[in-house]
Amino acid sequence: MKLLIVAVLVCFSASSLFAQAEAKQPNVVQPGAPGQPTRKLPASTKGKLPPRSAEDVEFMQGMIMHHGQAVVMTAMIEARTQNKAIRLIAAKISQSQSDEINFMKRWLETRGEKTAMPMNEMAGMQMPGMDHSPHYDAHSMMPGMLSPKQMEALKNSKGAEFDRLFLSGMIQHHEGALEMVVKLFATAGAGQDAELFNFTTDVDTGQRAEIRIMQELLDAKTKKETR
Repeated sequence: MKLLIVAVLVCFSASSLFAQAEAKQPNVVQPGAPGQPTRKLPASTKGKLPPRSAEDVEFMQGMIMHHGQAVVMTAMIEARTQNKAIRLIAAKISQSQSDEINFMKRWLETRGEKTAMPMNEMAGMQMPGMDHSPHYDAHSMMPGMLSPKQMEALKNSKGAEFDRLFLSGMIQHHEGALEMVVKLFATAGAGQDAELFNFTTDVDTGQRAEIRIMQELLDAKTKKETR
């Protein structure tokens, strides 16, 4: 009788442990297409990153460099202007674009891609504060990026002149970024990655808003100077 009770207890414990182990297994499901049922997948199923195009990678690499110049521009603010409105928008741009650079680097690294553009694609591009190819061609720069001459003028200016050059230059820079986004989505097969899509949407919305703010500051400044 005792042996029977022990056997029953062992079976009950084994069943209980098996049930607990089964309950701990992750429930992995795959949503079905419209009108189709959801499929249960094996617990060992691992997530896969969505496919990406070469244009996605090139866009992210190029935008890292593009954002980098904007950060260099905002770093000039401290010693060159006391305009509170300009200092405020510059601080916002610096923070948001630095955060976005970190996101783009993580996006590329997660997918096994380099964070910098290949040298053959960078040939002719220049950006102050970075190591450049000596063969500079203004026509090969990414949209909106300031030329070395524009950056030098910005660096050598102060006060009202700096304010004007900074605002007009950053508006040009932002408009170039918007052009890059448009070009990405105009390319067949590009921009389908969900993270990249959300990121570019945020870039488009954020930079359009900043352009409006900077244009208002520039217009007010121009109006004041022409009185």
